[in-house]
Amino acid sequence: MLDTFRELSKLLNIFTGHMNFVYSIDFSTFGDSQVICSGSLDKTIRMWDVKTSKQIQSFSQLLNWAYCVKFSPYHYYNRRRSVICSSSDDKNILFWDFKDNRQLQVFDGHNGWVGGIEFSPFNGGRYLCSGSEDNTIRLWDVETSKSLHVFNGHEDG
Repeated sequence: MLDTFRELSKLLNIFTGHMNFVYSIDFSTFGDSQVICSGSLDKTIRMWDVKTSKQIQSFSQLLNWAYCVKFSPYHYYNRRRSVICSSSDDKNILFWDFKDNRQLQVFDGHNGWVGGIEFSPFNGGRYLCSGSEDNTIRLWDVETSKSLHVFNGHEDG
């Protein structure tokens, strides 16, 4: 099966611009546009147009590495805003409005770097889970910016 995949697949696009490792990517559609966002150890989050391979936006205001990036379905479906959520080694989760090029929200409940984030597939993405080096998973309410629950018990980040 892998050989069949290799024979049928071909490279479509290359997105260049980051100056260090890319840790995370996410894909979304906004109207007719297909976009990819990427987070890197170069302390930037970048957005790319899939059809043209051109960079649309870059957030370089980060002071730390961007470990994980996700498009926020909650902001898109409920507020008609185009927002990227990112986690980093500064213990925070940040929300960026990429159309207005500004930071919207900060979730700051973790005591270690935040390596992974995931929006809920229900309730329009209103809930966000984050995993941290502090050995916890947190459940957040995106609408209220509140931490709803801390899941303990992990032995490592």
